Amino acid sequence: MKFQKVSIPIGQDETVSGVVAVPENFKKDNTVGVILAHGAGNDMENPLIVAVADGLCRAGFLSLRFNFLYKEKGRKSPDSQKKLVHAWQQVYGYLSTHPEFAPGQIVAAGKSMGGRVAAQMAAAGELPVQALVFLGYPLHAPGKKDQLRDAHLYDIGVPMLFFAGTRDSLCDLTAMKNVLARFKTNWALEVIDGGDHSFNLLKSAGRPPGQVYDLITKMTVEWLKTRP
Repeated sequence: MKFQKVSIPIGQDETVSGVVAVPENFKKDNTVGVILAHGAGNDMENPLIVAVADGLCRAGFLSLRFNFLYKEKGRKSPDSQKKLVHAWQQVYGYLSTHPEFAPGQIVAAGKSMGGRVAAQMAAAGELPVQALVFLGYPLHAPGKKDQLRDAHLYDIGVPMLFFAGTRDSLCDLTAMKNVLARFKTNWALEVIDGGDHSFNLLKSAGRPPGQVYDLITKMTVEWLKTRP
């Protein structure tokens, strides 16, 4: 596989960075591409994002991870919802029309905030992807599992894969399962035992982060290959 750093225009003389991972024997029209968006407190170099993007490429999927504008400019506070949506749209447009890399199908994936924005866009018909993968979904604020952010999820019509840790303070598993039971589309939930919102385990678990990332990647690959 090969890697290519790219600069993606998002308007007003502004660009965001991205990294395209191209699998061996790449055939544009017959390949599934996965766009990965980072969470609020990290960027496209987050170890989980990098591990999943690279692992997908080794399995034959083209991947593109990117920065939102606020991280590109070195800011800590996330952009407004409007700017986050605009960045997602421009990155999707970049890949879907790229003369060399445009895949036959595109899947949106995201860690926490990056996945939430993609879900909201898909629900509103603003992100025409064939599937969604959530690497830790922020279903509610910490300690507020009675105030779910789930309304838009029921309007999504493509298959969805959710990863959740048993120690995730932003995604109570019982609440998540109740939400999923109301879906009208195909879905899958993979639970990482002992994982927090970023799938970090306690030291007593004796499993390094890389092993967890490899497991998440393996399950993502299997789901992408067998999804409806």
